[in-house]
Amino acid sequence: MNEKLNYIKRLSFFSSLDSKKLTLIDNMSKIITYPKNSILFYENDTNNKIFFLVSGLLKVYKIDKFENEIFLYYIHKNSLISELTTLENDTIHCFSNAEFMEESIVLEVDFLELKTHFLSKNILNNEFINEILLKTQQLHCVVNRELVFDATAKVAFTLCDDLEMFNSLKRHEVSFMLHIQPETLSRVLKKLKRSSIIDIENSNVVILNKQLLQNIYKGEAS
Repeated sequence: MNEKLNYIKRLSFFSSLDSKKLTLIDNMSKIITYPKNSILFYENDTNNKIFFLVSGLLKVYKIDKFENEIFLYYIHKNSLISELTTLENDTIHCFSNAEFMEESIVLEVDFLELKTHFLSKNILNNEFINEILLKTQQLHCVVNRELVFDATAKVAFTLCDDLEMFNSLKRHEVSFMLHIQPETLSRVLKKLKRSSIIDIENSNVVILNKQLLQNIYKGEAS
């Protein structure tokens, strides 16, 4: 049995393809397993591959002029990794850094081959558009988190947006990700718990009232 083909079938991006087209993807791609803390690409790298995360977790970040890490977002399994701004060029420019947070499996697809056999024939174009829109939404979230939200709104949004990720990280990792002090994170969680918006069970956050939590970062909290 073709293990790589099974990985391709696990990606919803390719779910509309028949067996013949899936075989084409199989022939123009390869599967690579990356260890935890390894780097997939650095900012300003260029490549001719499209990357998909089959399983695992990837952190996307930038480095500022003081060599500080600026967290952007996580990429979860069953997602497009590559940052596409155009389908016209044959190379892809990387605008950030990407580091694996756990052992991960990546599907690499030859971009030129994909364009020749699929995109030029208007196949998978809608899937690419949807993925680009999702990444645009992620960047909107980054803008809100970094420029608009206060500490409480940052925590509330993160809990609503990805509770599983929040609970999988240590508290100091969450505070680093949100660019707030660990003490501030602790105070916010205690405040939300006192308000019966969340509970904390075995160090994991449980959302009791999602609507009130959403109201915080939507500016509708009383």
